[in-house]
Amino acid sequence: VVPPSGDLHDYMSWSPYSWPNCSALGNTTELPLPQGVWAECPYYLRDGLFNPDVRMINNTGHFNAMADAVWMNSLAWAMTGINRYAQNAATFLNVWFLQNSTAMNPNLVYSQMRRGPGKGQMGAHTGELDLKCMAKVANAILILRKGNSIYWTSDMDQEMINWCQGFIEWFTTYWIALEEAIAPNNHGSYYYAQLASHYLIVNDTEGAKRAIQTYFTTLFMSQITTSGEQPLEARRTRPYHYRAYNLIAMITNARIGEYLGLNYWNWTGYEGAGIKAALDYAMTIPPGTENADELYQPIAGVAATYGDPDNKYANFLANADPRYPAAPYFLWSQPFSDSGLPAARPGLSQKRDSSASKSALGGTATLSVILSAALGFVAWWG
Repeated sequence: VVPPSGDLHDYMSWSPYSWPNCSALGNTTELPLPQGVWAECPYYLRDGLFNPDVRMINNTGHFNAMADAVWMNSLAWAMTGINRYAQNAATFLNVWFLQNSTAMNPNLVYSQMRRGPGKGQMGAHTGELDLKCMAKVANAILILRKGNSIYWTSDMDQEMINWCQGFIEWFTTYWIALEEAIAPNNHGSYYYAQLASHYLIVNDTEGAKRAIQTYFTTLFMSQITTSGEQPLEARRTRPYHYRAYNLIAMITNARIGEYLGLNYWNWTGYEGAGIKAALDYAMTIPPGTENADELYQPIAGVAATYGDPDNKYANFLANADPRYPAAPYFLWSQPFSDSGLPAARPGLSQKRDSSASKSALGGTATLSVILSAALGFVAWWG
């Protein structure tokens, strides 16, 4: 499948919640599959119901995998000094963004396209969400750049800056992207996380500050009610997922802001509630048939930021998942208790002195130094 432009360097994805309805076509023979369905059948949105054939064009999954790979490899290099991790990260970044034969064009014109008659020639503003993991990419580049990795050359750094400058120009002027900028729910939250991340890569700290300030003084103000509920996420067909999803965007924006010298952790919206209230409320809602672990990362992030003096957050996770100290999110959500669980000390006796093993990296103080020196901010999601 080729993008409408005919250029394979254009990013492309299909609308994940769009489904075909061929019943009104009046055809008496079977449509040629799958192209006949894509072109002739009207597609309708069914919120929260994922159409599996969307992943036949999996630029979305590929980008997420790349972002995870460059981030984890850069973290591993920062913590161990083993150069092959930095080489991995630089190689993946080069292939996705820089190398002439494989580089993505700096736009999302064809993201989350809706198929059907007369459709499919343009993406939708919801598709801007496809690069939500750009904060991970920014983390990786900052680590490689500030750590003076021999594998992240000055030429590569400048080419990456050029790519991101082109994307920023598109992202802040093209009508599809501008529709996402005013989306009042998680889409708008992630738009500003992406925008700030691109600004950080191009060394435009003032631009990054403006992005974070714009989010917290506009969209954020109406996202949380007095109780801590997120009504725009609660009305969706998977409310547990979307509450956690937007919380992660809020936390990422706050962490980027903190890196830039802005403190929005205790910022409250029009009804007097902020990030912590939103998390506390979400914890009171049973997941039902949804995945309970989607809330674990924001729980750890809030605990690490606001503290957990009564162990409310640690106890919640210990009861929900006794292996939470072994999860990646525990690594970068520090300081936070491991609840004395064996998962915090793989292969070691549960009786081992906890003072000698506060975390898998030798204690929360050591971990905080590593993360502070290597990143400045940490963005995360599953």
